[in-house]
Amino acid sequence: MEVSLRDVTKVYASGITAVGPLDLDVRSGEFLSLLGPSGCGKSTALRMIAGLDAPTSGSLRVAERTNGDARPPIGFVFQEPTLMPWASVRDNVSLPLRLAHMPRAEADAKADAMLAQVDLAEFAAAFPRELSGGMKMRVSLARALVTDPDVLLMDEPFAALDEITRFRLNNDLLDVWRKLKKTVIFVTHSVFESVYLSQRVVVMSHRPGRASAEFRITAPEPRNEDFRTSADYAAQCRDVSVALAKASGERTAR
Repeated sequence: MEVSLRDVTKVYASGITAVGPLDLDVRSGEFLSLLGPSGCGKSTALRMIAGLDAPTSGSLRVAERTNGDARPPIGFVFQEPTLMPWASVRDNVSLPLRLAHMPRAEADAKADAMLAQVDLAEFAAAFPRELSGGMKMRVSLARALVTDPDVLLMDEPFAALDEITRFRLNNDLLDVWRKLKKTVIFVTHSVFESVYLSQRVVVMSHRPGRASAEFRITAPEPRNEDFRTSADYAAQCRDVSVALAKASGERTAR
């Protein structure tokens, strides 16, 4: 397994239990979505996987590379792009490489290659203020991928975007995932987004967050608008929605 959590909990100093016990396995190359109501601990789980928060109890493992690099190779895309406004798009993307002391020319070349992957090559010299919200998020994705991580963590990255832009970025993300074969753990509160993107959806319960239901999404590849408008997609969304309502403690409408 690329990522494995066993009986993981997170209890804050205030005494609030945010997560757990949570069991989760994510296979190499899998696209998995964590879906749940606001405040259920989805983002907290993601931060623990990233090493930004420590579990209170339980075991958490992220597979290490075989080349002797013990650092878990993780990329993280946050809810906001968090770009440096004074730096060019190229400089924003190459920042993790330069912080790792990679020579500037090599870092810029890798940044340009990754910008091409997200269809922003012509904007390498632009500044964040010159970009749309969707373009900023693609820059953030390129920055997360430029270090060639094995695992990509995404925390509701498209939540603030309009629906048309969100659909387009869903398609772009799937294209990048197919090309680069990364393991993706995607946090969302959108049933429709989770079913469209994922190979597997894990529904989390109301706080403290636990895995309350799991769905393997069946769909032809590559996914496109034919799937999004199909009866099969609608049926799978309905099943996941029912599970989400149950996990949220809501009464499902009959």
